[in-house]
Amino acid sequence: MIETLHETRWLKLQRDGRWDFVRRPDSDHAVGILAITPQDEVVLVEQLRIPVQKRTIELPAGIVGDEPEHRGEPLAETARRELLEETGYRAGKIEELVVSPTSAGMTAEITHLFLARELEKAGDGGGVGHEEIEIHHVPLAEIRSWIAARQAGGTLVDFKIQAALWAAGFS
Repeated sequence: MIETLHETRWLKLQRDGRWDFVRRPDSDHAVGILAITPQDEVVLVEQLRIPVQKRTIELPAGIVGDEPEHRGEPLAETARRELLEETGYRAGKIEELVVSPTSAGMTAEITHLFLARELEKAGDGGGVGHEEIEIHHVPLAEIRSWIAARQAGGTLVDFKIQAALWAAGFS
């Protein structure tokens, strides 16, 4: 039997027997988007992540159904919406690449990685509300060296970037 130990607007700490874990109150699913421009650039985002107290480079991403107006939204639509909100790009084509637990020992969340192509600039991006997102356009041919340089400079890089590149056949 799952017991809720503590709950906030954004997270629940739960226990199942002897195992403690977290989940989001309104969703167990997240999306990440490998967005490739017509110029073969990877569109990445950078932002301060409070839990690690560092800036991180990530795929554009978001939680599925975390706001009342988006509950029940299909995964691909969440991916399209999050891409537009965070980067200002609208995807002409979007396809799911891979599905995986985010961190199976700590959270019930499942991440769905998508490939977005035929991008069209439709806004400024940068996120919504309190988000302060910096957008990066990295030539696909230079992505590995760019990531290595950012890591060498002390910026954290989310592994889901490499997972999405691999799943999309860009390894």
